[in-house]
Amino acid sequence: MTPVVPTDKQIVIRIRGLYKSFGSQEVLRDINLDLSSDENLVILGRSGTGKSVLIKCIVGLEEFVDGYINVMGNDISQLDEFELNVIRKDIGFLFQGGALYDSMSVEENILFPLDRIARELSRAEKNDLVDEVLESVGLLDAKYKMPVELSGGMRKRAGLARTLVLKPRILLYDEPTTGLDPFTSEGISELIVSIKEKYKTAGIVVTHDMKSARITADRMIIMDQGQIIARGSYDDLKVIDHPIIKGFFN
Repeated sequence: MTPVVPTDKQIVIRIRGLYKSFGSQEVLRDINLDLSSDENLVILGRSGTGKSVLIKCIVGLEEFVDGYINVMGNDISQLDEFELNVIRKDIGFLFQGGALYDSMSVEENILFPLDRIARELSRAEKNDLVDEVLESVGLLDAKYKMPVELSGGMRKRAGLARTLVLKPRILLYDEPTTGLDPFTSEGISELIVSIKEKYKTAGIVVTHDMKSARITADRMIIMDQGQIIARGSYDDLKVIDHPIIKGFFN
């Protein structure tokens, strides 16, 4: 099959009735959500509620038991590995630790996906792209540094630059502020917003950090024990009288 190319201003991810378990342990239960092409959707929840498993299901890193995931017009469960990899080129995944290769410089880390996937580009074109994304995340001066020389926040920015270099339509952020001090966390959250505006990406931000959620979210979902228990804007959710939901706002 030929993957579908989406048009602007539409639903780029649609999930219905998603169920996932590890043996007898239920991780996701009847998850239903949509992501439009012009928003950042924050999935908020305590550790162990299934948030990270959910976004791994979206890119096929985890198999699900039941339900439906459609990404940019394509039913994920019906794609073979080649077709899934075509779709993945349009989905950037920012892992918690940045997932940089320790033996490569920042520049080499960002060139790595370009050399594998964008082979039609000249070396000069690739170098220009590297500089563009590094400037976008404020790391141009760290181009030749090794990962061990970077702070936690810089590693997150470098990981984001590597994700951006292939110009994805969708960005999935897995706990982007975990392990960062409040000042750095705020900077990463503001960067997520600026990336959406500059690159016109849709995003899902998985977090338990309410301050980051408030900065990055166009819309929010709160999960608990594998289920969605509330959805809406920050202002919608902060007035809900529910012990778990209130805990995020106190």
